[in-house]
Amino acid sequence: MKRTIYTIASELGLSPGTISKVINRTGNVSEETRERVLAHIKEVGYVPVTSARMLKSKRSYTIGVVFSEDLHIGLEHPFFSSILQHFKNYVENEGYELSFIVSKLGNNRMSYYEWCMNKKVDGVYIVVGDYGDEGLYELAKKHIPCVSTDILIPGIHSIISDNIMGIQVSLDHLYHTNRLKSVGLIAGPQQSKAFFERYEAFKAYHAEHQLPIRPEHVVFAESFGFTSGYQAALKLIENPLPEGLLVGSDDIALGVLKAFKDKGIRIPQDIQIIGYDDIAFAKHFTPALTTVKQDRELIATTAAKKLLQLINNPNIKVEEVIRIPVELVLRDTTR
Repeated sequence: MKRTIYTIASELGLSPGTISKVINRTGNVSEETRERVLAHIKEVGYVPVTSARMLKSKRSYTIGVVFSEDLHIGLEHPFFSSILQHFKNYVENEGYELSFIVSKLGNNRMSYYEWCMNKKVDGVYIVVGDYGDEGLYELAKKHIPCVSTDILIPGIHSIISDNIMGIQVSLDHLYHTNRLKSVGLIAGPQQSKAFFERYEAFKAYHAEHQLPIRPEHVVFAESFGFTSGYQAALKLIENPLPEGLLVGSDDIALGVLKAFKDKGIRIPQDIQIIGYDDIAFAKHFTPALTTVKQDRELIATTAAKKLLQLINNPNIKVEEVIRIPVELVLRDTTR
């Protein structure tokens, strides 16, 4: 027998309207009734037909996802993959699905905007993007709801961690709490807005507090991962080391720690290190990494809520940039 919401309603002794509310997550239904309906749907293997909801609302209930391949980060990146997963969990709970935006379908190349028009997505989530990607600027100018947890482009609503706060609390700890005389930086690739902001905040802090920055104490990692951190550390130790070191991300910092260990540099005795992100492995490394913790779940769910607000209320006033507070987590790489 082919089941519909009417047959489901008959089997449970409920109205079709109640079944519809449970399936579409709308209206007021008691938790007991909701659980009863969902359990029955699962038991009988009923799969709701969404086309009627789509036709009625003129939506696809699909969100396009941009995860820039040009940056060579990869979906396995611990920070961005976690952000994406939390975002996915939230929007799926609201009845939306995700679809990755690609620039090529078969032999056909298309812009992000053309892809969105082809797939009729309701909105776009930019997990991580390259500032040299013209497709992002085109999206920003079109009237498609867009949010990002990485880039800052006018027309795209961005939810990011407070990079300035993260650098300030890190330098305060090293300079004022631990009384260090010199602090260096291994910065991430500057085409990333987050890495750029952290570098700028590092310079601004030193200027404000009239602290010198030795040029040889600032090194730019060539990429986003462990190997680039290892190579950057080797370059840093060509000159006398600073007493403290900030590193643009935990992935890069773990490579730095390994390089220092291989070269017999003791941490924190010879140099104190602070990373950024608080990825899961940071506390399990030896020594455990002091780092700036970003609230990945809060960043992702805030982005999801803002995007759904923009989809449901196109004329609503939503802050263009929302910065989420960060926290310094003290471990073994600092005193």
